[in-house]
Amino acid sequence: MKRTLIRYSEAFKLKVVNELEAGKLSSIGEARERYGIRSWSTISDWLRKYGKNHLLNQVVIVQKADERTEIKKCKEKIKRLERALSDARLDLIIEKEYFEMLCEDTNIDPNQFKKKVNFR
Repeated sequence: MKRTLIRYSEAFKLKVVNELEAGKLSSIGEARERYGIRSWSTISDWLRKYGKNHLLNQVVIVQKADERTEIKKCKEKIKRLERALSDARLDLIIEKEYFEMLCEDTNIDPNQFKKKVNFR
């Protein structure tokens, strides 16, 4: 079976995209039926390339130069704080292990020792 390659003009592509964006065509499926376009992805590609509606779902951030600098400083501060927290957690784990080793070596019950010293 021989397959025919169909090339669409820029004007035709723009017409289909404009009709879809204007609501004259309710869906890509309707555009395919009306204009005899075989592939759904063909029209989808045209919408991405020529359309405007695909921009509606994008987030655009407008900020002044000093805001960018402030955001960068905040992100760096967050990284430093996360590292400090991680270090503190490791220190606590090490201290707990040393405490348990000490209690084991001296035959002291860790829970009894905590009660005597008021640890919680």
